[in-house]
Amino acid sequence: MKVLLTGAAGFIGYHVAEALLSRGALVAGVDDLNPYYDVRLKHARLDRLAAHDGFRFHRVDIADHAALRAVGDDWDVIVHLAAQAGVRYSIDNPFAYAAANLVGHLSVLEVARHVPRLKHLVYASSSSVYGAGTPLPYAETARADRPQSLYAATKRADELMSAAYAHLYGIRQTGLRFFTVYGPWGRPDMAYFGFAEAIMAGRPITLYEAGTLKRDFTYIDDIVEGVMGVIEHAPAEVGAHRIFNIGNHRAEFVRDLVQLLEEELGRKAVIVDASRPPADPVETCADLSALAELTGFAPKTNLNQGIKKFVSWYRIWCAERG
Repeated sequence: MKVLLTGAAGFIGYHVAEALLSRGALVAGVDDLNPYYDVRLKHARLDRLAAHDGFRFHRVDIADHAALRAVGDDWDVIVHLAAQAGVRYSIDNPFAYAAANLVGHLSVLEVARHVPRLKHLVYASSSSVYGAGTPLPYAETARADRPQSLYAATKRADELMSAAYAHLYGIRQTGLRFFTVYGPWGRPDMAYFGFAEAIMAGRPITLYEAGTLKRDFTYIDDIVEGVMGVIEHAPAEVGAHRIFNIGNHRAEFVRDLVQLLEEELGRKAVIVDASRPPADPVETCADLSALAELTGFAPKTNLNQGIKKFVSWYRIWCAERG
């Protein structure tokens, strides 16, 4: 199987690449290595992928359509995980989201429609598309027309563009709404990683509403299992477009996340309370019944186990980066 994987140097992209390569796939990894967070982490992920004979890296901005087309056109599967991430970052840097998430997604769709042998395009959406007023747990059938951030709006737009391209050009597609992914090799801008950094440095951390917001924290291995299951269950119908949640189906208090980090790191956090920002939901929780019916998906890692694994990796990473 030949796979074009965008966002290969990213958190989820790296882990999906490892899973694909372990199954014998040939992976062309694309990433622009943008400096949104520490690029040393991105290079370290790529160094590990480079140890596989089946991996080739292409430094390409997906919004540069000519450059992306030049990577190749004989893919069995495209896994599109590249994006400008971060809900709060979109408030101050809106045009970065238009370029990466809108133009970039369109660029990938245009590549896909010119690949005759393509069996499946799998792409990353986000739980943030559910927006305000969505009943819990979030089900794929719920309305997704009240985004609370520009990031969420771009991800919903990606879903709609994909639906249009599936209809117009017969591209089989699956969009995946990820819920708060965490684990080793994660993103430093995510709360759990940032909290760990601050706790170790003795810096204060900000908890909104005293840590009473709740998130469906989903361990990276469970995310990868979900992605691989979807790849292996491509739609039979030409032009099919599906959307699935991938989460843990368990909403946890953010204050409990902090407590677990304190226990594993052996240090107490200095906590500053603040009001919830308008872009942040009060609670998220995924309805997983649709994905479970298709692939048998069932998350295996609880937050306690996952944070132990993250902190174990984090200590090694801190020593390596200096």
